[in-house]
Amino acid sequence: MDDNQAIFALVRRCVGGDAAAWEELVRLHHRRIYNVCYRFTGSAEDAEDLSQEVFIRMYRTLGTYEPRKGAFTTWMTTMTRNLLVDHFRRSRHDRLTDSMDAGTSPDEDSVTLGEQLASPQPGPDRQVESGERQAMVQAALQKLSPELREAVILRDLQDLDYREIAQVLRVPEGTVKSRINRGRTELARLLSRTYQQGTPGEDAQGARK
Repeated sequence: MDDNQAIFALVRRCVGGDAAAWEELVRLHHRRIYNVCYRFTGSAEDAEDLSQEVFIRMYRTLGTYEPRKGAFTTWMTTMTRNLLVDHFRRSRHDRLTDSMDAGTSPDEDSVTLGEQLASPQPGPDRQVESGERQAMVQAALQKLSPELREAVILRDLQDLDYREIAQVLRVPEGTVKSRINRGRTELARLLSRTYQQGTPGEDAQGARK
């Protein structure tokens, strides 16, 4: 039995009222859903609240999941994304933009978010540096438009392929690639500016020592 078949068997048990199966389904997917919500909102409190909303909605609609239409993770991520869009419309934290793919082309050589998070320097301070880097990336993510942010998160953090992201966002694959490219480029620009701004302070601190 492959993973999709195992998950569908678990879903059928949930639909049949098996409480233990539901607990297992939540255990398997809570971290993934929470991470998407946190990266999107930048707030641990909001991410936890939204994760709970996702699971409530999922529980109510599990019976509508059809394996022939796609993987369970794609179905689940689509639900999470839709809820996040609703959240942003309600809270107005960000301005939803029009399609941003006009005049752009996908660039597979763009720096990925995973590469931005990677620490190039080994040593005893690596964990501290990694934590600081992740905080900077999170802050930069919040400055991206929702369309670019969700595309980058789904590709570089959730590791969905272009086809799966297109299904989640309900846009063509070409649009997905364009948004990812633009998002990576903008993220790299924001991080470069952050690093440059941080350099004088670090130098000054070193001089005081």
